[in-house]
Amino acid sequence: MKEWEYRPPPDIDATLLESLRGFPRQPHMLIYALRSLAALLLRAWMKIYHRLEVVGRENLPQSGSFTIVCNHTSHLDTLALLTAIPLNKIHRTFPAAAADYFFSSLPRSAASAIVVNALPFDRKVKGAESLAVCSQLLANDGNILIIFPEGTRTTTGAMGRFRSGIGRLVVGTGLPVVPCHLAGGMQAWPKGSKLPRPGKLRLRIGVPQTFDHLKKDGKSVQAVCRELEGRVAELGKTHK
Repeated sequence: MKEWEYRPPPDIDATLLESLRGFPRQPHMLIYALRSLAALLLRAWMKIYHRLEVVGRENLPQSGSFTIVCNHTSHLDTLALLTAIPLNKIHRTFPAAAADYFFSSLPRSAASAIVVNALPFDRKVKGAESLAVCSQLLANDGNILIIFPEGTRTTTGAMGRFRSGIGRLVVGTGLPVVPCHLAGGMQAWPKGSKLPRPGKLRLRIGVPQTFDHLKKDGKSVQAVCRELEGRVAELGKTHK
């Protein structure tokens, strides 16, 4: 008979803030229940308050891991994308969020980890380590990663250059990347505004792209970034 052994969770001695900032997180049924409830409320809010329209939902892969890339206009971007994800996949969907902003305090960390299920991403110091965590996450079949390759929200409405992180993450792999474009986000919740306005949002989801035919070198990384940036920009033209 095998002797029973108790194995405490790795974060048992961590503070609440440290546990929320940590990744990967330990499974917790209460958090799953709170996130599920929040997802239902979020869908109602986005539908009623922002009249969210989603086009191309059928382009989201039905199985396997994949990455979603989108233009970055406001904090509504992540919420709109989460609304487009099937409810049965929300616990395996991880928006990459700036650690220095979304995990800077207990309230923000709680909202980011519990409601949004965000993955802390260090934009300034440990970018390579954060990308490695993203890669490990996507190696686990069935996970979804949301990334905003511009790195910051626009203040003019113009889409910024896609940074190299997304290229380094997917170049030379068969990982599907789904380009998306959200219109109306900056008008509804511009950078610097404390609360969102009841503006209409339109999310267009494009056809998944793969880059397994490219070599893992700097030139290919830049090619991936340009390709995805162009795909997202093209989706934006259909809104006009």
